[in-house]
Amino acid sequence: MSVAKQAKQVQIVAQVVAHQAQNTEPEKAAGKDKKDKIAVIRLRGNVTIKTEFEHTMQMLGLYKRNFCVVIPKNAAYLGMVEKVKDHVTWGEIDAAMLKELQDKRGQGKRFFRLNSPQGGLGRRGIKAPFSKAGSLGYRGNKINDLIRRML
Repeated sequence: MSVAKQAKQVQIVAQVVAHQAQNTEPEKAAGKDKKDKIAVIRLRGNVTIKTEFEHTMQMLGLYKRNFCVVIPKNAAYLGMVEKVKDHVTWGEIDAAMLKELQDKRGQGKRFFRLNSPQGGLGRRGIKAPFSKAGSLGYRGNKINDLIRRML
């Protein structure tokens, strides 16, 4: 597949995701809570990564290691996050942490560049899921502690 075809596919998928994100706004106005946002942090680099995973992370805005992006919690984004679960960690971000993140690292961009976490990433590092003392995958509200250590 040529580079032009891949770029076109990435552009089409980004348009579909943007359209789906716009369609979820009326649901929020109808009574859903506005704090339904998740923070996704890329923990692994781009050496020996499959092309499809790299494209998915580019669509999410996770271009480099230790980049963080805050996205709405809907089916389209959660599907992309599940696809790259072995390279990222994610969880629900609270309003206070989001404000602190925007104050310290907000530069008018979709993504935030973070430092390596103080105290490390866990006993088993970036090769094991969070549920098994590692750092990859879903971590719920504990994402706020990780972001605080990375600011």
